[in-house]
Amino acid sequence: MKLTALLIACSSLMFGSLGKPQFPEREKDPKFWNMWAQRTLENALSLQSLNTNKAMNLILFLGDGMGIPTVTAARILKGQLNGQSGEETQLEMDKFPFVSLAKTYNTNAQVPDSAGTATAYLCGVKANEGTVGVSAAAVRTQCNTTQGNEVTSILRWAKEAGRSVGIVTTTRVNHATPSASYAHSVDRDWYSDNEMPAEALRDGCKDIARQLFENIPNIDVIMGGGRKYMFPKNKSDVEYPNVLKHSGTRKDGRNLVEEWTDRMKDKKGYYVWNKKQLLSLNPNNVNYLLGLFEPADLPYDLERNSETDPSLTEMVEVAIKILRKNPRGFYLLVEGGRIDHGHHEGKAKQALHETVEMDRAIGRADLLTSVHDTMTVVTLIILMCSTSGVTQGEETPYLVWPRCSVILTRSPSPPSYMGTDQVTNLSTERGKMSPLSITRITTTRPRPLRAADLRPVLSSIAALLTVTRILC
Repeated sequence: MKLTALLIACSSLMFGSLGKPQFPEREKDPKFWNMWAQRTLENALSLQSLNTNKAMNLILFLGDGMGIPTVTAARILKGQLNGQSGEETQLEMDKFPFVSLAKTYNTNAQVPDSAGTATAYLCGVKANEGTVGVSAAAVRTQCNTTQGNEVTSILRWAKEAGRSVGIVTTTRVNHATPSASYAHSVDRDWYSDNEMPAEALRDGCKDIARQLFENIPNIDVIMGGGRKYMFPKNKSDVEYPNVLKHSGTRKDGRNLVEEWTDRMKDKKGYYVWNKKQLLSLNPNNVNYLLGLFEPADLPYDLERNSETDPSLTEMVEVAIKILRKNPRGFYLLVEGGRIDHGHHEGKAKQALHETVEMDRAIGRADLLTSVHDTMTVVTLIILMCSTSGVTQGEETPYLVWPRCSVILTRSPSPPSYMGTDQVTNLSTERGKMSPLSITRITTTRPRPLRAADLRPVLSSIAALLTVTRILC
């Protein structure tokens, strides 16, 4: 017992004195990540013959919190819902021919959050925890570090290339993952100006809801939740007029939905807030669509009112039917964001049903597109596991390992291996090495083991030795 206690004390002194290491200064520069991506890409392409086939469309499905255990359990659930034992079932994503892995972390955090990682895979640049659409030179909550550190997203690249673009999510449309597509914010929680500190407002920073409509004003399709952040403070919600917490939050008095509809009224733009309105639209007569179906996040699919709330599959179908009209192609981000919420809240049943619904949406997208001109990517953003084997969230102070992304790909006439050239050729307008290729490559790089990394491991080993000594 004394020896164990001495080991714990010595290891704490030794590793604690080293402090938390700072990430390299070069990681604050987006060019560092871009150059790293290009070198990685060039090395990979030198090993195989180049795939010259070009995808006109790109659909990125992101299952936030959808790790391998979740996928396995969802596969079994899907089978059992169809009257089978479950293990023999095949998910739609199981049918994809290529699989790859990517390590995921923030520049200032080994265990990342959804905001910094969204910046990595949507903008190709790793960032600090809690920030979206800015480089690592931007510091969370410090408004004055925003300007000059903005990074560009794949959605903007696609829009500038003449493609139609869309965002579909089961969370708020101004939540961490979707907001990295269009916003530049040093705090993921600045949903509206109501959530921003007075100093940030005085310094000229914009809330994320406002940026949704101002930064890239002509996003073709936007669907999800987050309705209350678009309306003046205390304005009653259209669906829940007597529920104060669902009322508008904006202190500036702006009605962003009304401003959007006024701007789009002569451009075949439509705003909807329930399933009936959504499904009554003729996609052939719609150029722009704004669908905000809840004041905050959408309900879990298991708890969804099927009469009033659209499913993820229904939203994806409408989005694709609108976007595919563009002869130059489209880019669509689809997030199954409430898988993560289910895990955070310890609601395994809800998380698994969310996963099954996302897989259903993947299947519907496959039916609505062609493998000859559409590249579909499914990313599994994996939550961490504690020593007890319980799935944990990003901020949980247990012994955790960094998140990892599993990437499933199906593309036009794919090569014989999971290569980066599939991504490269999606955007020929920007040259041989497209920024689109960065979205995957820059999420992977080796990080040497640091002394600080060993502290929780040593603590757990010491605790185990103590328990063993007592039991024996």
